[in-house]
Amino acid sequence: MLKFRTMWNSEPRIAGGSRLVEFVRQEPGLTRKNPHDPRIRSRFARFCRRYSIDELPQLLHVINGSMSLVGPRPLTRSELRSHYGPHAKEVLEVKPGITGLWQVMGRNRLTYRQRSRLDLFYVRRRSVGLYVAILARTIPHVLSGKDSW
Repeated sequence: MLKFRTMWNSEPRIAGGSRLVEFVRQEPGLTRKNPHDPRIRSRFARFCRRYSIDELPQLLHVINGSMSLVGPRPLTRSELRSHYGPHAKEVLEVKPGITGLWQVMGRNRLTYRQRSRLDLFYVRRRSVGLYVAILARTIPHVLSGKDSW
């Protein structure tokens, strides 16, 4: 996936070599993205991520037909295994999207479990009406930076 680079690998370590900061926050029964991800190293990168500017190159994927404007966000293999399990195949049968239901329903404040449920809801009930509704809700979310960090 094309994307403006806003994250750089960095694993701050403390004495003894253990990780100081986790990229994904683990809570009892919940996994969510860390709002203080150390890989985002500048104010400009944080600004680009907050207002989804880093996603703009993905419009080229939409033009060439490998992505849709709306659909489940592209996922890594480990995310598919860890959070989608037996339903991963269902999600992969739909083109990934630049925006999706989980982005307009809470984005980064949601857990991966909630995200996977929203992705499956979209995949199972997708329609023109739902597509348009998600697109319409995306614009105010992007302009406000709501639920993003």
